[in-house]
Formats: sequence, structure tokens, C-alpha cells
Amino acid sequence: MAGHEFPEPADRKRPTAETAADPLALEENRPSCDPAFRHGVVVGFDGSTTSERALSYAVGLALRAASALIIVHVANRLPTTVWAGCEPPVFVDVPDHRTEVLGLELACADFLSEVPWVLVERGGDICHELEEVGKEYEADAIVVGTTHGVVGRIFGSVSGRLARRAQRPVIVIP
Repeated sequence: MAGHEFPEPADRKRPTAETAADPLALEENRPSCDPAFRHGVVVGFDGSTTSERALSYAVGLALRAASALIIVHVANRLPTTVWAGCEPPVFVDVPDHRTEVLGLELACADFLSEVPWVLVERGGDICHELEEVGKEYEADAIVVGTTHGVVGRIFGSVSGRLARRAQRPVIVIP
């Protein structure tokens, strides 16, 4: 809402000048993830045909590397501006029940039974969120499908933007 700020929880630790020099203090600030999924393969999945191909490839890659699979679904966020005061755009989370549906589909998929996997839901920019999940889990690679169509040509494809900015290998599946 316009003019309202939500204070951060008092128990959230923020890096300071003292903790920036201490690597153990930085580890405490990092979001915790299950150690079984550390150094796994991150794959972007939205249920489309290209994301299903990317998921199939990621399963094979995880099996060959004897690692786990981190399946990421990034929920939609719509930009909206506050009418009174013409403030800068604010992002509002739109309820996305698609993650629940995708989770049920994945739970019933036979080809995922051979590899440990987890479904992670995020909201925001797809490229940024895939890279953040990759960073949190210290992923060995990020696998995404290509974007076809006019939208990808106008705004740039997710796979292209991710390949340019990621700090880890990105595998793009056609």
C-alpha cells in the first residue's frame, strides 16, 4: 500500500561490517536448505512442453551425477501502480494455484521415482529466482527450456537472459 512500510522481523539477522569479515556469520544469514539437495540440478518448470523436456533432461543429468533435483516453479507477479500519488510500480503477488497442480502431477510422474527431488515455489522474475535458488542450493547447473513465440522475441527469452547473467552453467533445452 502507498505510504506503508512493513518492518522486518526483529529476529532476522542482517549482515554488518563485523559479520561481513566473518564467513561463519555469513553462513547464518543464508537461507537454509536440505543438505541432501546441495549441489543438485536446478530446473525451471511451468508445465509447458519445453519445460517438460528440460525436466526430462535434468532427471537424466541428476541420475548420471548421482545428485538431487530442485524443480522450481516461479509464480506470476503483476506490476501495478498506486493511483493516488503516482508512486513507482509495486509488485503484487497474484495467487497461483498452478504450483499445487504441478506438484500433484510431479508426484504421480514415474520418471521422477529414481531421483530425489523437491518442488520450490518462488515469486518474481524468473531469471533472478532460478539463479537465487541455484545459489542457495549451490547447484551444479540450471536447466531451462527455450521460449518460443512473439513474447520471447519482444522481451527476450528467459533462457537467453539467464545464460548471460548466471554464475553457474546453464543448459538450454530446445
